[in-house]
Amino acid sequence: MRARTGARSFRRIHVLACATSLATFAWAAPALAQDQGNLQNSTTSQPAAPQPAVPATANTTSAAEAGQPQDAATAQDVSQGNSAQGTGDDIVVVGLRGSLQRNLDLKRTSSGVVDVISAEDIGKFPDSNVAASLQRLPGVSIQRSGSRGEPTGITVRGFGGDFNTTLYDGRRISTATGGRQIDFSTVGVDFIGQLSVLKTPDVSLASSSIGATVNIAFPNPFDHPGFRVAATGSGSIQDRSGRIVPTGGLLVSSTNADETFGVLADVIYTKRDTDTNRVYVSGWPGGNFAPCQLAGSTGTCTPTSNTASAAYANPANRQNLPGWFPQQYGAEQQRVEDERVDARIALQYHPSDDLMLTIDNNFSRQTITQENYAFGVWFNQGDLRNVTLDKNGTATDFTQTGTPTDFTSALNKQILQTNQTGLNVKYDATSNLTLEGDVAYAKSWLNPGDVIGSRNGDIGYGNALSNNLRFTVGGNSKDAFPTISNYGPAGNAAGWADTSLIGSHVTVNQTQHNTDELVQFRGNATWKQDDLTIKAGGQFYQDTFDFRNQSTFTNNFWQAYAGYGGPSRGTSGISPLPASLYQGSVSLNNFIPGFKGSLPPSVFVFSPVAYQNYLTSLGNPSAQNVPGFNYGNVTGFTGTFDEAVDPGSVLKVRERTWSLYFSVNFKTEIGSLPFTFNAGVRNEVTNLVATGQGRLPTSLVTSTADPTLLSIPTYTPVQGVTNTSSYSYLLPSLDAKLELTNNLILRVDASRTLTRPSLSLLNPVLNVGNGQRIGALSASGGNPNLKPYLADNFDLGMEWYYRRNSYLAVNFFLKNVSNFIVGGVTRQGINGLVDPTTGTAASFAVSQQVNGPDATVRGVELALQQVFGDTGFGFQANATFVNTNRPYDDKNITQTGFAVTGLANSANFVGFYDKNGFQFRTALNWRDKYLLQFGQNQNTGSFGSEPTFVNQSFQIDLTTSYDITKNFSVFGEALNVNNNQQSTHGRYSNQLLDVFDYGRRYTVGARYRF
Repeated sequence: MRARTGARSFRRIHVLACATSLATFAWAAPALAQDQGNLQNSTTSQPAAPQPAVPATANTTSAAEAGQPQDAATAQDVSQGNSAQGTGDDIVVVGLRGSLQRNLDLKRTSSGVVDVISAEDIGKFPDSNVAASLQRLPGVSIQRSGSRGEPTGITVRGFGGDFNTTLYDGRRISTATGGRQIDFSTVGVDFIGQLSVLKTPDVSLASSSIGATVNIAFPNPFDHPGFRVAATGSGSIQDRSGRIVPTGGLLVSSTNADETFGVLADVIYTKRDTDTNRVYVSGWPGGNFAPCQLAGSTGTCTPTSNTASAAYANPANRQNLPGWFPQQYGAEQQRVEDERVDARIALQYHPSDDLMLTIDNNFSRQTITQENYAFGVWFNQGDLRNVTLDKNGTATDFTQTGTPTDFTSALNKQILQTNQTGLNVKYDATSNLTLEGDVAYAKSWLNPGDVIGSRNGDIGYGNALSNNLRFTVGGNSKDAFPTISNYGPAGNAAGWADTSLIGSHVTVNQTQHNTDELVQFRGNATWKQDDLTIKAGGQFYQDTFDFRNQSTFTNNFWQAYAGYGGPSRGTSGISPLPASLYQGSVSLNNFIPGFKGSLPPSVFVFSPVAYQNYLTSLGNPSAQNVPGFNYGNVTGFTGTFDEAVDPGSVLKVRERTWSLYFSVNFKTEIGSLPFTFNAGVRNEVTNLVATGQGRLPTSLVTSTADPTLLSIPTYTPVQGVTNTSSYSYLLPSLDAKLELTNNLILRVDASRTLTRPSLSLLNPVLNVGNGQRIGALSASGGNPNLKPYLADNFDLGMEWYYRRNSYLAVNFFLKNVSNFIVGGVTRQGINGLVDPTTGTAASFAVSQQVNGPDATVRGVELALQQVFGDTGFGFQANATFVNTNRPYDDKNITQTGFAVTGLANSANFVGFYDKNGFQFRTALNWRDKYLLQFGQNQNTGSFGSEPTFVNQSFQIDLTTSYDITKNFSVFGEALNVNNNQQSTHGRYSNQLLDVFDYGRRYTVGARYRF
């Protein structure tokens, strides 16, 4: 049996080697090709691209194919880095150029629209992050974590987040983040074998993604038979943090002499430290100003919308001028430690050509620890005076009397742990029929155990020491942040950081605990005969999500020592605080390089844990009198800032889906032109059970410690609420490929796909949390009856493979999407509550989602890859242009505004040199401004859910490596060398929401491969 396998392997290698030799010979005479303007002459044509042993969709291989090496380069055992190797007629290009050629081979031979990124060799992936690699592909752009600068998510053809499905070796993966998408910064990239982006669906894999399906293929022992070792080690530093942190990984793979059993194990440790400067406005809510609030107005001003009030008789007091104002403004430094451990073990049993059994386990644990040091000031629309509104209604200049100032510190910790175990069996029942069974169990945890997700300390001055603060917008959000003036206690700028005047304020601890448990099974049969392939099978998965949030908001302990203390003439609070709590300061001078705007001098550095421990040391206010305790608003507090579970946050969702699929793929000719046709259909039936805990507030009261706060002392009893729903969809797919010449391919594709709603939207109860703010009452409600987004997709593309390792492609796409989920905000009363500050019915901004309108997204992708013969030089370039019939209308202030999110033009360029063991790459990535989402950190306005836009970005990354020997290489990386900064804005471009300056990162390391 082994002899037959070896003979078959040799024949395949020999054919590939001959084909490669012919291609090499064709390019050995560039003068002939260039002089005649053709790439081949009449007697020598470029060979068709070879079919790799492992295609982009892993579940199409037979047991025999699964036991073969991944590519000819490995089969030849050519291990010398990035060069052309071989003897006689056997010429194989490996390294970066070899990887690019394999990517093209897979793209060219695929029946649908697929882009692929392959490892250059075992243990050598082109980038240090999965999302960073994916953004090099046409139609793919990334989202970054503002605090870390790390790519965390992708957008494909304008659809991001939950619109894209990510699979591990063809399996869905669990994620406890609260959405369906994964955080790509949690995926260790060093030992990934291949990334495939399916822009048209493979019905045997998944049809649950309107954007794309990303399949991450991990290595197995028989991908690279024999004994293999890959090790990597590096140190990286971010220019602001100044700390060198390590990354290291080890992979060991071995198969026995008979090639019947193999084992692979790897482990990766990754550390990233990042210090990021941030300036923020937590929201630009919309509302109505009164004429008396505008600049130039004189006399008393009592803004009101209550037609029955005495003040309403004066037209100057009537709130009838629409506009937007900043809810909270501040700046902070974020010091982030990102630590991750990834591990994998895979066992393969291959007793004969007919049977392959694979058992694997993938483990990941990411711990993000973040220290924040900030200041913040809060604004209420009715308190603003001397207001200047620009032509769009943005408050670009105003003053507010009685403005308190808060200094905050936070210790945030998030642990995301995932473990997946799977068993895959492939059996070649006959020479034509392959049977496959795959079963997997996965579980993911967010903050397992006794983790406290966020500890917060808030100190400052207010009340008698409040100031008449002035706020000024100085320009566009892409290069300017607002300026505040007349700051400091009672307007004394010199006393901005006078610790003798600073007292205790609110103390917030909160933790989100989630779990996601996923069981799945897939069984399918594949019949291959000549040019015909038939696949049929079924899939089942059960996904169970549990959500729970606990905080000091729930029990109102957050206000235990609010009030700022004696210097502010607060009725509660401790002042002064012990000098030992202050550990220095962070200067805000030149805080965001290149941005206009002015900030106060500094923020304090202090530990929220030490701060809370100090307050706890004052004793038990329920057993003794503790001066400074907020007896007027807090009950049940015994001295420790214990969290309590918020009943409205408790949610359990169980989702079961049954799928059946069938597809036919055949190859024929149309008028002597090779033609490939693939048609498939997938039927999915989903049952949902969502269970939550409902309660409603019974009263609202003002806080004696803080004039901006409202508390909810009592609620109705908690009641469990369960809702069931189901839906079923038939999802057809069609791919047609016509080879007009040996090098020119025409593609036509049509399909229907769906994207399920985010799980956090399925809560069947209305949640009204504690910790409400005057003029900013808010609540959120779920909708367990939401249906999936549904898209009809069409593609028309042309690909020209005009020479080896080079191609030009253009692809037009159109997506008609229905059932869009609209996240609107409405103003409404709840349970008859009265607002104690107005004496009228309390008006809450209630966020809720419904299935709504349809939209069409259309665009074009352009891609060019060029390798300049054997010079070692080459480049990749692509651009994507998209638009929609439902763009955002910034003039629409109704509660039901809608637009397609995520759409942005983008372009990428990668230039490289790869020869004689030396490799250098320059990557340029650009993305235009786009609508990220509806909703802001504070979204309590009267005009619905306010938008968040991301400004255009442009980033340059550099990587290089050198093979000292055929087994040992050194490498370096410089990320964000142009110091790109990430910024966002609200409805209009001068409504800055965030600007993050996360700096550059440099890495130096070494790799060993055997």
